Amino acid sequence: MRVRTRAVSCVLAGTLVAIAVASPAFAQMPKGMAGTWKLNVAKSTFSPGPAPKSMTILYAPAAGDALTIAVDVVPAAGAPQKWEMTAAYDGKDHPVTGNPDADSISMKRVNDTTGESTFKKGGKVMAVNTRVLSADGKTLTITTKGTTSDGKPRHDVGVYDKQP
Repeated sequence: MRVRTRAVSCVLAGTLVAIAVASPAFAQMPKGMAGTWKLNVAKSTFSPGPAPKSMTILYAPAAGDALTIAVDVVPAAGAPQKWEMTAAYDGKDHPVTGNPDADSISMKRVNDTTGESTFKKGGKVMAVNTRVLSADGKTLTITTKGTTSDGKPRHDVGVYDKQP
């Protein structure tokens, strides 16, 4: 009986270690998402619009289970913008710099290929992005629902191509 109890304890301990090791990996960005993504304006829709002239997003691993996101966007009108943020899939607010419509982001993981980000300005939710990585890892689709800075409803579907 004592040997059997030890065997069960070892199996249980091994399972707990496996869960502990796997948990941070699950919290990280989906495999294949790291890298540079360029907006395919022709395949994207922006309502109310207009579409940006260009947009590039860089996803990179950061310390722990966080990731750094850098966005370069050339809007239809106005000066180019560079947004930056480092956040984890922990549901907590993290600072955003350079984005005129958001000062914080919180992220959660939906599944292996899907993540959700909530952008806030002054504590008010401005947009919720749902990111879906294609099975082949070549396309990232970001659906944005929210409100524009002037209070209009917003629904965008941005299709991004992975850059070599």
